[in-house]
Amino acid sequence: MREIEVNGRRYRLPRQPSVVVCVDGCEPDYIAQAIADGHTPWMKSVLANGTAVIAEAVVPTFTNPNNLSIVTGAPPAVHGICGNYLYDAPNDVEVMMNDPKWLRAPSLLAALAGQGCAVAVVTAKDKLRKLLGHELQGVCFSAEKADQATLAEHGIEGVLELVGRSLPDVYSAALSEFVFAAGLRLMETRRPDVMYLSTTDYVQHKYAPGTAAANAFYRMMDGYLAGLDRLGCAIVVTADHGMNAKTRMDANPDVIYLQDQLDAWLGAARARVILPITDPYVVHHGALGSFATVYLPADADHEAIAARIRALPGIELVLARAEAAARFELPADRIGDLVVTGERSVVIGSAAARHDLSGLDAPLRSHGGLSEQRVPLVMNRRVTDLEAGRRWRNFDAFDWVLNRAA
Repeated sequence: MREIEVNGRRYRLPRQPSVVVCVDGCEPDYIAQAIADGHTPWMKSVLANGTAVIAEAVVPTFTNPNNLSIVTGAPPAVHGICGNYLYDAPNDVEVMMNDPKWLRAPSLLAALAGQGCAVAVVTAKDKLRKLLGHELQGVCFSAEKADQATLAEHGIEGVLELVGRSLPDVYSAALSEFVFAAGLRLMETRRPDVMYLSTTDYVQHKYAPGTAAANAFYRMMDGYLAGLDRLGCAIVVTADHGMNAKTRMDANPDVIYLQDQLDAWLGAARARVILPITDPYVVHHGALGSFATVYLPADADHEAIAARIRALPGIELVLARAEAAARFELPADRIGDLVVTGERSVVIGSAAARHDLSGLDAPLRSHGGLSEQRVPLVMNRRVTDLEAGRRWRNFDAFDWVLNRAA
């Protein structure tokens, strides 16, 4: 049986159409509530007859690091993507981590394509496309810019005509539905050997599990997954992170503006707070998440500052660089002197004046910390050799679908 090795892990080449779906922001309770309310018969059947565990996402529980972990089968310490956004210290500039130049490891998708497998990738937001499609000889496009797909750059053209849907708004549930619709049409028309689908968490940022809008989203998803199942696909569903309410009892965001605190303690602009949740799509979360890194001046007492941050109400964890890199498997050269996480209902901001929360039209729901690390790992095939007590990760998804699917 043919195998390949990627980032220290061995994978069989696909024996059946193999699909991995990353449902952005899929707190496990979304699935439970949708099943309880009778909206997801396919998922209910899979939980009864397939394989399902609660796995752990990568910390920080943000989109870029987790999607890249899923497609590389490795943590950020290996692939290098430690957030959506970072401080490039050597060049003294803050940048988005959307460019493949930040990658330090190959993806399994590119490796499979290199072995002759037909590979297709559909992602909701274009920010992920270049990272997921790096060195991939296959189909790779985003729902956000599906109208701009070309054979030369994306491996496909005429996407809107293929899918039979108009271009969706980036701030809508329709963006994720386009991903599923495109995936189903690709499987019907091209039957790729391997497909990766990645949605957006617009719905999860706005609606709690069990609400009408959330249940409608999972009902939609369930229908497309059932369609892929009928086509004979082995399917693994996982998530990049969970999602929680981040509010005080008055429903306002529960925010610790850490840059303001450090400026008060050390003087203006002597420390730098980086929020790795930052991306081009901040309307639904205001760039507020439960994870931050802090760069401190060399002459500051780092341990004393860490102790002061740790004492702030709502702070869950403060770790020095080396300890954070080891605990969360992060690249030490791409995080700050300190890593800070907020408690379940708390988010961390930089300075209050830098956050525009005018776009929030519902109580804040966000992610980034340890509280959003629990995610589903579900496959529509029975696995008989699951190791008892093993710590499963969302980046075991391709191991399941290629190595463990019956």
